[in-house]
Formats: sequence, C-alpha cells, structure tokens
Amino acid sequence: MKKVKAAHVRLDEKFATAICGNDILSSTLYVSGIAIIFAGVYAPIVFLLVALVLYLYKSVYTEVVEALPVNGGAYNCLLNGTSKSLAANAGIMTLLSYVATAVISAKVAVEYLNSVIGHIPVIPATIVLLALFGLLVIGGIKDSARVALGIFIFHIVTLFGLLIMGAVFALNNNGFFIENLQHTTSILTNQGGLLKALLLGFAASLLGVSGFESSANFVEEQQRGVFRKTLRNMLLGVAFFSPLITLVVLNSLSFEAISHAKDFLLADTAYAVGGSIFKTILALDAFAVLSGAVLTSFVGVSGLMQRMAADACLPNFFSKQNKNGSFSRIIIFFFFLCTSILLVTNGELLSLAGMYTISFLGVMSLFAFGNMILHETRTELKRTYKAPRLFVVIAMLATTVGIVGNILIDPNNLLFFALYFIPCAVVVYGVMNQEMILKTIINRLPSDNALRRALEWKFKRVISGRYIIFLRNMHRLFPTIEYLVRNENNYNLTIVHCGKHERAQDDKGYQRLKTIIPALQDAGVHPYLKIDTLYKKASFGPEIIAQVSEELEVPKNRILIGSIHHSHNFDYDQLGGVRIIF
Repeated sequence: MKKVKAAHVRLDEKFATAICGNDILSSTLYVSGIAIIFAGVYAPIVFLLVALVLYLYKSVYTEVVEALPVNGGAYNCLLNGTSKSLAANAGIMTLLSYVATAVISAKVAVEYLNSVIGHIPVIPATIVLLALFGLLVIGGIKDSARVALGIFIFHIVTLFGLLIMGAVFALNNNGFFIENLQHTTSILTNQGGLLKALLLGFAASLLGVSGFESSANFVEEQQRGVFRKTLRNMLLGVAFFSPLITLVVLNSLSFEAISHAKDFLLADTAYAVGGSIFKTILALDAFAVLSGAVLTSFVGVSGLMQRMAADACLPNFFSKQNKNGSFSRIIIFFFFLCTSILLVTNGELLSLAGMYTISFLGVMSLFAFGNMILHETRTELKRTYKAPRLFVVIAMLATTVGIVGNILIDPNNLLFFALYFIPCAVVVYGVMNQEMILKTIINRLPSDNALRRALEWKFKRVISGRYIIFLRNMHRLFPTIEYLVRNENNYNLTIVHCGKHERAQDDKGYQRLKTIIPALQDAGVHPYLKIDTLYKKASFGPEIIAQVSEELEVPKNRILIGSIHHSHNFDYDQLGGVRIIF
C-alpha cells in the first residue's frame, strides 16, 4: 500500500486545466454549427447564455467539491447528502457520459485526420486510438497529464490563429454575415419565432459545456486549491472562444455551407480564411484535442468507478491499483465497453449523441440538486465557499430546460438514453442489493442443493464486511442504524466513541451507548445486526480515523461520520474519503 501512495501524483493548475480543458474546448470543433442551424446570426448570444450558465455552475461546484474533495463528482455529492440509490443514478449517468465522450471524440478525431490523409479505416483506427489512450492512463496520470498539456497548448494556439485570420478576412472581404442575417429570418419563421429559436439553440449548444463536470471526478489527483482554478479557466475558455469563433464562421461561410459541413465546420472555416495549409493545421489540431477528450474520459472514469467500487455500487474487482497508481482493470473494462458500443452501432453514433447530451446535463442538474440537499441535510458541514441559493436554483433550471429542449429537438434522444441507462442500472442495483437477491434465491432452493450451499457461502462473504460509525450524540444512534440498513448489505457495525477519560467506564456517554444498544436489540430493532462498541481516549480527527481503520482493518470509505464543522482544525480531505451521513 505504501508504494501505491508514493505513486499518487497531485496535479497543478496547468495540468489539471489541460485534462478537463481538452474536453470542454474540443466542442468548439462542432458546436458552432449546431447553434447556427437553430439560431442563425443570434448564435453568439446563445453562447453568452451558455457561458452564464457555466458561471452559475462554477459556484455550485466550488461549494460542494471544496467541502467534499473526493473523486466522484455528482455521485460523491449525493452520496454524502442523500441516499446511496440516488447517488448511484448520478454515477450511472456520469459513466454513460464518459462512454459517449470517448467514443464520439475518438471517431470524430479519426474522421478529421482522414479528411487530410485519406484512406484511413475509421472503425479500426478508432479502436486503436481508444487502446492507445487506455495504455497511456494505465502508465500513470502524470504522463497522461503531460500529453494533455501539449495537446491543450496546441489547441489554444490554433484557436487564436483562427480568430486572427477571421479578423483579417473580415477586414479584407465583404463576407457572408449580411447574407446570413437575411437567412436568419427564415430560420426564425421555421422555428416559431426568436424566443423558441434561442431556446432550441441554447438546449443544443449545451453540448458544448460537456467536460465542465470532469474536474470534479479527479479532484483527489489535484493539488489543494487547484479545483476552483480549473472551473474558472474552463469558464473563460468557453466564454471567450465560442461566441467569437461563431462570429468568424458566420462571416466566412454561407448558411448553406455551414449546414453542409456542420460536423467538421472549423476545417472549412479554416480553409476559407487561411487556405489549405491552415485547414490541414486545424484538422491536425482537431485530431489532437479530440484525442485529448478521450484521455479525459479515461482519467475521469477511473476516479468515478474506483469510488463506486469502493462503496459497493460496482464489483470490488475494480478497486485494485497497479504500481503506477492507476486502476488498470477499470481502464481495460472501459476500453472494451467503448469498443463494443462502437462495433454494435457500426460507427453510427446518433444514438450515443442523444445519450451523451441527456447524460451530462442530467449529471449537472443532479449536482445542483445535491447542492440544495446539502444545504438542508448537512447544514453544519464545513465549507470554504457558499453558493448563492438563487445561483443554484437558476443553474438547475437551465440544465433541466436543456434536457427538455433536447428531447423536443429529437424525442429519440430520450429513448436512446433509456436503452443504455437501464442495463447499467440493472448491474449497479444488482451489486447494491446482492444481499437481498442472494437471500431470496437461497430461500427458494432445497436445503441439500449444491447451488444453495454455494450461494450461502457467497452470502456470508457479502454480509461479512464491517462498517464503523464515529458517534458522540446518542440521539443520532437510531437514524444512523436506519441509514446503514437502508443503504448497505453488511450486518456488522462498530460504533466508536471518542472521549477524554482514561477508562471507558468513566465516560458517561460511552456507558449510555453500551446500555442503549442491548435495549434496542432486545426491542427487536434490527436484531440481525451485530453491533459492538469501541472507546478511544482521543480527539476526533484524521489520526484516530486512521488508527481505527488500521486496527479493525476497515477501509476509510466504510467509516461513517457526522459533518465536519468550522470548529474542527482539519478538513474533510484529510480524513481519507470517509462518508458523511448526518
């Protein structure tokens, strides 16, 4: 274990920004065309609205993730604020978002490269690209981040080049903006007016903010204070580049050309303002940055699935690290999942695009919902920042409108999302409720049945794990036991009480605890639970948590505590990933 911890690398601002920035800024390669199709010359206004939504979400994410800086994003937020079941739904949607990001980005990257080189077998090359980035992440996050930084710098330079050439083109040519302004009138008529056009354009263009949630999924790999900076940097990137690049496109190409080349729009824009050489440069940049989005997917899904496996939402098989500190089993599984979906769809990724949009907008909406829940259920939780309640509400409403808008654009989007979500939910809920499932099957089998004996052995292993609860206030005892019964399979519980006395019998609080527990069990309150107690002469904090975790051989994510208050002289991230339940 010590070697694994030694290999753990904390990323600084530039590396962390590069990893998630490649994801969110890769959208500039296709999202301008989407906005123009719906809103015409008003597309830059749409992107300013999108940037406003990101500004609101910056507050939402900053509050929650800095208070609970553990990998998992919306999943971790809801796990510490509500129930495990609701958190699992957020985890599934995040996983689906990463699958869609990886497959779509890899395939479009190969197609951009194919537009320059030609004769590339797109599907096999996409699989090779996925495999290469999977191997890169298995090799360690530090090397992955260095590659991401190189890609990110190249992309920023290329986008600035496009803006400069677009400005020169506008000064020396009449351009197509006036023509596109006139064409916008017919667009508004077809869409049912300006307001509806802006609504649909806004909903479709929210595809361009995917990646904003990625930083929260690998926050444990970032240095303290970096997370807030990654959000700021992503916001600035979207707010600056998306509206300006859309203006360049509107002035450089006719609406007919934009509609024809909306999937590879910036390549044609680069040709219009800079010729064939610049088109080649932009196509290579597109290949690189979309590949960077693939890398982001692998990094983000590693943090998410490891956390879900540690919390028994996924098989424990996925929680093992290699000598480089990477979760190679997760990476291999994710690669095969992406490859299988690519082969099943034969590269026709419209279904994934629908799943993609609803998934990540659902994740962001759930994150805002989790923020509001934490305000109610974890009022005493130590926070470095508190988002204005109005910001949280408007942010949630905005992404909810985005989900509804995407369903209105194409009702099949909801169907495609359900086709992927339901099988994943069956697996996750099967793991979470394996104790109940095994018990039901065992009770239906004859006592001398070989399968029954095998399942009984499995059942004993499932319930043999132990949870630890640090408890001081006795009025929290019954709600805590109820939480454990509702959310976990395990029947063994140790309640730890920290006090100032040398001897346990001198501590009145601990003696009361020792009296209450037998009374609860005699009264038939969850009699199948095996509850024992432990007294420690110590102050509650990172040291005693680490000591008890090692002494009882229980991982820290199975330690349940109350909220960290501002009176505590330590922060949540020093506790090693324990779960807050009250």
